[in-house]
Amino acid sequence: MKVEGRNSVYELISSTKTVDKILVQNGLRDAPSRELIAQIKESGIKFTFAEKSVLDKESTTKKHQGFIAFVTDFEYSDLDDVIEETMDKDAFILVLDGIEDTHNLGSIIRVADCSGVDAIVIGKRRSASVNETVMRISEGSANHVKVCRVGNINDAIKKLKEKMIWVYALELGGQNIYKTNLKGRVAVVIGGEDTGVNHLTKNLCDGIMAIPMYGKINSLNASVATGVAVYEVVRQRNFT
Repeated sequence: MKVEGRNSVYELISSTKTVDKILVQNGLRDAPSRELIAQIKESGIKFTFAEKSVLDKESTTKKHQGFIAFVTDFEYSDLDDVIEETMDKDAFILVLDGIEDTHNLGSIIRVADCSGVDAIVIGKRRSASVNETVMRISEGSANHVKVCRVGNINDAIKKLKEKMIWVYALELGGQNIYKTNLKGRVAVVIGGEDTGVNHLTKNLCDGIMAIPMYGKINSLNASVATGVAVYEVVRQRNFT
């Protein structure tokens, strides 16, 4: 897998991920690029300078900014391990039910990193996977957030509930999110861009909550809705 762009490569070398090599564009003179090159050298990671045309040819996103890192395929986390690691704390899990757009997944991972989410659960089917585009959109946050890829979302929800994690679906028609108690061990289920949360999945949840809408359009982009929801969890836990 390739990780492209200054910010993404910076986050990558700051993480514990294994980096095979980094291509660096010849002639970069701006301060952020010089600083990153110095950090690459200090890290001991193998790197090679190359002409811009070489990076252009290697680039998947066409937005490499002079840096392309080659890493092993993304390593997903195990949900059982995540649950075990969060047994003694107020776990905060995101469950993505059918998020198929890589840009949305990348944005959600970035929000999750900023808000302190312990892990994200995605399905093996009907779901975007972590790839080069997700890495770029997440600005490297995918190197820091645990992503669990499961065979069945509903089975994962049952497992979370067994471990005393309250599961809430974010969906139109639910209780006002600002009147929902989101303290303690919580998981929030975000539905797909067009389909929302699956009917059977909603029935498994402990509750359904909704973001109040006051305009002409009655829905938000999945990543924007996720941002609203996770920061309501943050607000309740830290400021109430």
